[in-house]
Amino acid sequence: MKTPNQMTGLEIMQAFQQGLVPPPGIAKTMGMEGVAEVEYGRIVFIAIADERHTNPLGGVHGGFAATVLDSVTGCATHTVLAAGEGYGTTDLAIKMCRPMPFNKKLIAEGKVINVGRNLVISEGYLRDEEGKLYAHATATNMIIRQK
Repeated sequence: MKTPNQMTGLEIMQAFQQGLVPPPGIAKTMGMEGVAEVEYGRIVFIAIADERHTNPLGGVHGGFAATVLDSVTGCATHTVLAAGEGYGTTDLAIKMCRPMPFNKKLIAEGKVINVGRNLVISEGYLRDEEGKLYAHATATNMIIRQK
């Protein structure tokens, strides 16, 4: 198997999907399950908010949706990058559509909408299995190239 620096972003995301590479720690912290679908410019995974994500009012903290959407838009961005390239989020805009539910399977989908020389723009959605939208995001990621 190639090392991560030898793999394209899509190959890395496919390796996560196949269980060949362990998921990052943030996935466990945020209740994000494995990659369900991945293709060039698009990725889908599952996220479930639980008691670890409670805000002071007893609901799901908005940071749960923000972190999951940052992850799904970033992973979508990663799928379009060449071997050895990375990315960093430079802008993330979140729109909360309704309160996040506890212990309910949410589908996180990220899609790339533009690839430039140095920036990738993507969008992400958090929906339930019936298609109800809970949150939407747009993100700009800077491409980081090895020198």
